[in-house]
Amino acid sequence: MADIRPFQAFRPAQGKEKEIAALPYDVYNRQEACEVVAKNPGSFLAIDRAETQFGPEVDTYAPEVYAKARDMIRAWIAEGRFVQEDKPCYYLYEQVMNGRSQTGIVACASIDDYQNNIIKKHENTRADKEQDRINHVDICNMQTGPIFLAYRGSDKLRDIIASERAKTPIYDFVSEDGITHRVWVIDAATVIAEIQAAFKEIPAIYIADGHHRCASAVKVGLKRRAENPAFTGNEEYNYFLSVLFPDEELKILDYNRFVKDLNGLTKEEFLAQVSECFEVSNAVEGTPYKPNEKGTFGMYLNKKWYCLRAKERIMSSDPVEGLDVSILQDYLLSPVLGIGDPKTDKRIDFIGGIRGLKELERRCAEVPGSVAFSMYPTSIGELFAVADAGRLMPPKSTWFEPKLRSGLFLHELG
Repeated sequence: MADIRPFQAFRPAQGKEKEIAALPYDVYNRQEACEVVAKNPGSFLAIDRAETQFGPEVDTYAPEVYAKARDMIRAWIAEGRFVQEDKPCYYLYEQVMNGRSQTGIVACASIDDYQNNIIKKHENTRADKEQDRINHVDICNMQTGPIFLAYRGSDKLRDIIASERAKTPIYDFVSEDGITHRVWVIDAATVIAEIQAAFKEIPAIYIADGHHRCASAVKVGLKRRAENPAFTGNEEYNYFLSVLFPDEELKILDYNRFVKDLNGLTKEEFLAQVSECFEVSNAVEGTPYKPNEKGTFGMYLNKKWYCLRAKERIMSSDPVEGLDVSILQDYLLSPVLGIGDPKTDKRIDFIGGIRGLKELERRCAEVPGSVAFSMYPTSIGELFAVADAGRLMPPKSTWFEPKLRSGLFLHELG
């Protein structure tokens, strides 16, 4: 059973929410982050990426960068840019993108549930990426970027969410990218108790997005426990900031592949080798091919789109080996193009489906002799199956949209 509890958020003062709300810190490189903050100094990105407050001579991960983030949070609170609830609450956070709505419950999840695999992972994390957020959370004494969690839909929670959404939201704004964001405060003791009880009936929660932020929050909590041997388990550092969505509302976009060369093969040799495991046919001329079912792939080569269909003998019911990203990797990218480890090979790039298939065409035009693949999206059911099996997905298997905004909810660690 999942321990999902309310908390006293710091959140933007009324009227400040649109200015403050920012895309996650890891969406940008340093130059892009600096450009965003230069245009909007009130964006929370200025705190999440506090190197934007320094010149290029200061390292992104220098101690003074994390100290600056801490000082800015305290200053913004003192200036009244943030307010804090007077008691622990839950929140609803709705996002609407292209007419599709998803509504999550904003709460704090337990680091013990993460440790005990009630909160399940499907992705490995890298120590260097963790360390940055460990420093940020520990020094700021705040979790600032929520973890995107998913759960199998619950009738009880569905009814509560519908009832609360009928009320007036505290925030209702459209961000620059056209996404609508709405937030409701849930402060009635009876409803809070119902939500907490409903989550206790849910046996498993899944990390959809934010594995590094989650691992970092857990490690900070464990560090605080080590520093405070008399801890009770109720301290705020034992919990991490999350937004929990029902599976039926979530949409995973395609995560496409671009390879810079044909591994020394001619076009004819390459197509012949691909044909051993895939049925290759021409797509409609002049139209990017977007796969519409599992086991199919688009391929853009020499200004032409092809449809690839995995042959029956390479399909698998295994939760990992049966993923389209695994089939492409195991039967084409590795044996034909020589991409042995997609995590480290510099010849392959991954392009989120939010950028569209024209981006694949553009990349191929920039690099003669390259090839790109459009993917059918991994499903949320496949993600759950991999996590339930205690397995890991291949790199870059899922791309969730819309992204949760940072700065709308801050969780102080005590």
